[in-house]
Amino acid sequence: MTQSIIAILEHQDGKIARLSWEALAAAQKLGAALNLPVEAMVLGSGLGHLAGQVAACKVTQVISLDAPALESYTPDAYCLALHGAVATRSPSYVFLPHTYQVREFAPKLAARMGRALLSDCTGFRIESGEVIFSRQLYQGKLSADLSFEGDGPYFISVQAGSFPAAQLERGENPAPVIEERVELPKDQIRTIPLERVQEAKRTVDLSQAEVIVAVGRGIKEAENLPLVEKLAAALGGQIAGSRPICDSGWLPMERQVGSSGQTVSPKLYFAIGISGAIQHLVGMKGSRTIVAINKDPHAPIFEVADYGIVANLFDVLPALTEEIVKARQS
Repeated sequence: MTQSIIAILEHQDGKIARLSWEALAAAQKLGAALNLPVEAMVLGSGLGHLAGQVAACKVTQVISLDAPALESYTPDAYCLALHGAVATRSPSYVFLPHTYQVREFAPKLAARMGRALLSDCTGFRIESGEVIFSRQLYQGKLSADLSFEGDGPYFISVQAGSFPAAQLERGENPAPVIEERVELPKDQIRTIPLERVQEAKRTVDLSQAEVIVAVGRGIKEAENLPLVEKLAAALGGQIAGSRPICDSGWLPMERQVGSSGQTVSPKLYFAIGISGAIQHLVGMKGSRTIVAINKDPHAPIFEVADYGIVANLFDVLPALTEEIVKARQS
């Protein structure tokens, strides 16, 4: 087994998926902690432009697995291609984004190689030279610490928002790109890709927002939402809600943040009248800066907040919005 880390990156519509950058950031973080080189790997057909994007990051090399059968994703083709590529290099760790696609092929790949897969990883620490990984259980109600036994490679998929892409390190010079032509037996690829069904386009993708103003039951009634909307507008951000707000129809379901909604990691997250149930926290704990406004000084949201205001939101919001508008106009 070689002492290295490989990050496998997913792409869609000609772009590296955002969660893949987060998986690479996680690989870089562990690589720095263990002083191990990090390689990136992409799969497809004719991926020169994508490999070039990845080469700008701090990696020792970018491996492009190229085959006609990889042009459209199938679990069999991905598993076959990655089995050969990973087995040849035999790295210590393999990082992947925790996407629907990875959830389909990664267990198959790990089982094929006789190795373990730790899914939905939220962090890690090193104790006495051993890497201890964390993941959440029961929709975030519990956090479990796990470590691998036996020989690697160890497979880890990374939960969205746990390793912000903003922490991704860029290289001083472009990394070399190694293109590998892969021969895949057609009789072992059982899936025939058909027309891709597009997900209904959201009005807003909160995962891309840099500023989010989220509101909870403390707003009391839908007629009070304009107070939050004005603050969001003043900050140039997006409005979001906890599950009770969206279940009540006060905001569209696509604006829900939490375990049953979107997972976000903006630069600034306002939690207004949100108590901080664990189901909500798992969807926003990756935010860079969290500001909480709640009249209950014991609200769990304050445990994760960088800044907390213990006060009635109806007193705070108008004054806060006014001051932000003044500051932006000056």
